[in-house]
Amino acid sequence: MKIIDITDDNIYKEHICCSLSDKQSESGVHCKKEWLKNQFLEGLKFKRLNERGKVFIEYLPAENAWVPIHAPGYMIINCHWVAGRFKGQGWGKKLLEECENDAKNMHGIAVISSNKKKPYLSDRNFLLKNGFEVCDTASPYFELLAKRFHPSSPIPYFRDNAKILKVDLGAGLDIYYTAQCPFAVNYAQEALLLSKDSSVPIRVHQITSKEQAQNHNCPITSYSVFLNGTFITHDILNKAKLIKLLSN
Repeated sequence: MKIIDITDDNIYKEHICCSLSDKQSESGVHCKKEWLKNQFLEGLKFKRLNERGKVFIEYLPAENAWVPIHAPGYMIINCHWVAGRFKGQGWGKKLLEECENDAKNMHGIAVISSNKKKPYLSDRNFLLKNGFEVCDTASPYFELLAKRFHPSSPIPYFRDNAKILKVDLGAGLDIYYTAQCPFAVNYAQEALLLSKDSSVPIRVHQITSKEQAQNHNCPITSYSVFLNGTFITHDILNKAKLIKLLSN
């Protein structure tokens, strides 16, 4: 077993881990691969275990990252995932070492996590054990962690807009998403279909540029949900979860 690079040359021949067993995510996977192709030009790296499993890491320079973080000279981890039978074998650390090697001439590495374990966010305890520190926080549970390579490295932080956590679009549900996550694409489309029969307004907004993402009113841009203008979750909501949310 070895770690391989997914590049512009092999992206349509190789899987990208996220939704291997989920046939419903095929359109999302296509959108994700197109998104990756564009981000490769911005310095993005996608590395995974050369096996059929969810073992991968995705990162790029902070200046080009689709998150509202101020971290010039840092590498930002978008996603870092080890699941199933591959857990407990050291692959998470090996993937992190790949990122560190690519960032060795930079200030360090930053990643968004949370003060308790949450889906779709990197594991805080793993990061702390591997030299990261909490540099900034944003309500209700977000944390920005960084591994600084030098004592003089500047401390990254959330942009002010990341801490607003509100949108001004009136009553109803507002869902923001990017093509970075294939699940977000699919469930955003599902929410759009649900909106046709919903008594509560459901509005779906795709973030389509790094500038839009860096100015988003929430630390997470791949998927974020606002109810009556206030942020409620970054957890990706399927149809059943949406219906339950709107019925409360």
